[in-house]
Amino acid sequence: MRFLFLTTALAASMMVSGCGSGINLDEPIEGPVWQLEQLGNELIEPSADPRRNAKIQFDRSSGRITGSGGCNNVSGTYERSGSTLRMRQLGATRMACPNEAANINETQFFAALQATTSYRLQGNAKLSLLDGNGRTVATLSNGGGR
Repeated sequence: MRFLFLTTALAASMMVSGCGSGINLDEPIEGPVWQLEQLGNELIEPSADPRRNAKIQFDRSSGRITGSGGCNNVSGTYERSGSTLRMRQLGATRMACPNEAANINETQFFAALQATTSYRLQGNAKLSLLDGNGRTVATLSNGGGR
């Protein structure tokens, strides 16, 4: 009986950790700076000035997200459980962007952060943010696979 319980517990644990989603929960999203590569299907070219690149970083100890849309700083809180990811209380500074294209990208990036309900981690270098319908709203890279 004890063997059956342990086998069942081990199988359940393996199903939860894998879930067929490609997510390895031992490789969390916290720590690295994630730079925006793509909004929906649109590739985002990195700026020659690294300070102008949209990026985010998750801090596990504080439960906070910080980053930049390219023009303005953004911060808030986040909750992550398995593949579920919710960003809340997002606020941003209100500086003018240097041009309309940068303003549009930043607005779309902030909207993507707010629409995120889950994520997919590909290896340890790509992070896809997904909306409630499972569509990729943004893809980010931590530089490990670029």
